[in-house]
Amino acid sequence: MRISAQALVAAAAALAFGLAVSSAQAAGDAKKGANVFKRCAICHSATKGAPNKIGPNLWGIVGSKAATVPGFNFSPAMKKSNITWTPEKLDAYITHPAQVVPGNKMPFAGLSSKNQRADLIAFLETLK
Repeated sequence: MRISAQALVAAAAALAFGLAVSSAQAAGDAKKGANVFKRCAICHSATKGAPNKIGPNLWGIVGSKAATVPGFNFSPAMKKSNITWTPEKLDAYITHPAQVVPGNKMPFAGLSSKNQRADLIAFLETLK
């Protein structure tokens, strides 16, 4: 089968458009994420220099290595995880913490809403 140059260009344009739309949908709303974070604030602080709570302070979490927040006693599983908290890894972890890091101490079942996770991650990305 032979594909014309025009068909190839049209297919590439459609793919690029689809990726742009998909990326825009994946991008969350930080303001909405601040509201989602209220659930997390029971256990986590999100202010620079604030003390750890039941969970570690999440200031600067995006891009950081797991188990590196000073003064927090992380589980052995989290210490061994060797995770860097990218938006993608945060999404997976927030979806189902026990699957991403079996044996971690976080008693949270996960957040099933893709939109809420995207919003929460957008909020966490502002904490720098």
